[in-house]
Amino acid sequence: MTFFICIYVFCLSAFLMEVQGTYGPYARNQNQLYANLQRSHFSPNNMPGHGNSINFGAPAELCKSRPLDLVFIIDSSRSVRPAEFEKVKIFLSEMVNSLDIGSDATRVALINYASTVNIEFLLKKYFSKAEVKQAFSRIDPLSTGTMTGLAIKTAMEQVFTETAGARPLKKNIGKVAIIVTDGRPQDKVEEVAAAARASGIEIYAIGVDRADMRSLKLMASQPLDDHVFYVETYGVIEKLASKFRETLCGFDACAFGHNCEHICVNNNASYFCKCREGYVINSDKKTCSKQTNEEARGDLTENACMCEAQIAFQRKVHNTIQALTSRLDDITNRVQQFDLRHA
Repeated sequence: MTFFICIYVFCLSAFLMEVQGTYGPYARNQNQLYANLQRSHFSPNNMPGHGNSINFGAPAELCKSRPLDLVFIIDSSRSVRPAEFEKVKIFLSEMVNSLDIGSDATRVALINYASTVNIEFLLKKYFSKAEVKQAFSRIDPLSTGTMTGLAIKTAMEQVFTETAGARPLKKNIGKVAIIVTDGRPQDKVEEVAAAARASGIEIYAIGVDRADMRSLKLMASQPLDDHVFYVETYGVIEKLASKFRETLCGFDACAFGHNCEHICVNNNASYFCKCREGYVINSDKKTCSKQTNEEARGDLTENACMCEAQIAFQRKVHNTIQALTSRLDDITNRVQQFDLRHA
């Protein structure tokens, strides 16, 4: 009799696993359904279509960086030789070349650190590429020491502030710190970096030559693959400028030309067309037609049918489990009676 109970338990477990595997997609469909209903200005026929590819040979001026409050945090300890420090300044200038600099665009600040921390200029100081690049050229390296944690703390408390030129939170301007170092921090970075990230600062960490990779990962934002970089020498650090250009620059595919009747929506290096409220996208994914009352009712009917089908499935699962449980209880009672008779 015990053998039959084991078989029954096994079958019940298998059934429950099957239900779990089947029920999961239904749960996801339900969440998606609610999301679709909340987006009342979209109907299933008015959702974005396939993207339209854009030739990457588009003029550079179509690549517009999103507005940022950007702070460079540069290690200039004695391990960074004068010629190498000049390479860092070239890298900074290349970065600025790929950004839209201005009071209403990207604002730039620079922190120079070694054993001490020096704020070279604040976010409110310069609002043109020429001014920022000239300021880079005037920076001198400091002395010994690598107080990276103190530099991050200084950025968080003294540079990423409204009094220093950072935009208020309500403007939703990204706050980005880019750290460049070739050594191991001589102070603790984990806690202060975590506090900076928690305050809304996105941290990129660039390691050069002898940089400690573990420290870079402790400082950087997630995902680490997108926020931690390493180069063997300062001689090739300039090549990272193009990588950051891809990260910080938003390609304006719609500005390059589109054939959307109503609304063009950028989607990385492509675009898709969308219709105004009350219209649906046609099969060409470009033109729009006014949505009829029948189509609107059809959308609601389809969603209602999905709900009814899911409820029916849930009831069936519930009833099946109840039936199996009842049978299992019956077998258990019989086994107990059998044991009592033969005790």
